[in-house]
Amino acid sequence: MGETDMDIVGLIIQLIAGAVGGNVAGKANSKFDLGSAGNSIAGAIGGVVLGQIIERVTGGAVTADQAAAATQGLDIAGIITSLVGGGAGGAVLSAIIGMMKNR
Repeated sequence: MGETDMDIVGLIIQLIAGAVGGNVAGKANSKFDLGSAGNSIAGAIGGVVLGQIIERVTGGAVTADQAAAATQGLDIAGIITSLVGGGAGGAVLSAIIGMMKNR
């Protein structure tokens, strides 16, 4: 797998984790709830945004040679970073949008 393959896998993980995080935040507190579709969309967007920021801060941005060496299989650290960043980002963005909408 090359750098591009891992980037795509990371984005997909961040989208899914963000959507789940958004729905968890929405269901945890009715003030944050945007409905299932709204929570999923806001969560997916937040998941990708925060997931990418965390990936860059924690060293996800590497040279092509380093990426090729690290991604002979799926890199477990990269997957965990994408899951945590995506889920947290999804929850945070859904909560912020829900608070603004349901004031």
